Amino acid sequence: MNILDIGIDIIEIKRIKDAIESNPRFLNKMFTDSEIKYFELKDFNPESIAGNFAAKEAISKSIGTGIRNFNFKDIEVLRDELGKPIVKTYNNLQQICIDYSVLEIKVSISHCKEYAVANAITIIKE
Repeated sequence: MNILDIGIDIIEIKRIKDAIESNPRFLNKMFTDSEIKYFELKDFNPESIAGNFAAKEAISKSIGTGIRNFNFKDIEVLRDELGKPIVKTYNNLQQICIDYSVLEIKVSISHCKEYAVANAITIIKE
């Protein structure tokens, strides 16, 4: 196993809160139905939503492309039974992962009162 790349992103939680309040389509444009169900369980907490947004940006950087040739909904960040973030890929991003021989994308998310941050590592076959 090798590391393809790493990525990190930080976002102001207020920016995400403002986007949700000003654009009713924001959640549906950026997140999968499963992610939105997770947010619902968290009472649509802006910190959780900002964390997932930062994770998607960090993942795109760890692939090495940024958000190019795929969209935000091609990345899904859910939680396992212990609350650990897990990454699923779809559509164009799934094909990019196949082309790059990606084995796994690991992500870590954290937040404080004002910011959410995430880092990601993309692991590939040797």
